[in-house]
Amino acid sequence: MLAMIVAVAANGVIGKDNQLIWRIPEDLKYFKERTMGHVIIMGRKTLESLPFLLPNREHWVITSQVDYVPPYEGVKVFHSPEEAVSVAKDLDLAYCIGGAQVYASMAPYADRLYVTELQETFTGDVTFTEHRKPEWIEMERIPGQGQDGLAYDFVTYERRK
Repeated sequence: MLAMIVAVAANGVIGKDNQLIWRIPEDLKYFKERTMGHVIIMGRKTLESLPFLLPNREHWVITSQVDYVPPYEGVKVFHSPEEAVSVAKDLDLAYCIGGAQVYASMAPYADRLYVTELQETFTGDVTFTEHRKPEWIEMERIPGQGQDGLAYDFVTYERRK
């Protein structure tokens, strides 16, 4: 199964200048708990924005650069979303973790979305609106509030059959 996991502001913004805009410890914990022990699939820019490989997760990167050498050892390189999806189909679960281009290209293959919906708008240069499309059904919504008062919901969506 392929899932996508993302935190989204009320206006659809997910980042700016290849970085997260907010720092929500509860969301980072949620991300870690969900993805631990699974494959995480990302684009080149997302991989290169990581200060280190995330522990106990297999990292896959999708890039169109045919001669790409990842900055970390052990990262599997794929040159198309279809190539990554073909290999991932044999896994119990793999998570797409961004960025925007990879989310867009992997969305047709995703079965589930884990979306942290922030109740505030942010200014950014990258958006995610996949969860607002009619092919997704909300399965679970867990409200939360960050230490700084920022309200959010952890929402699980599944693709309509």
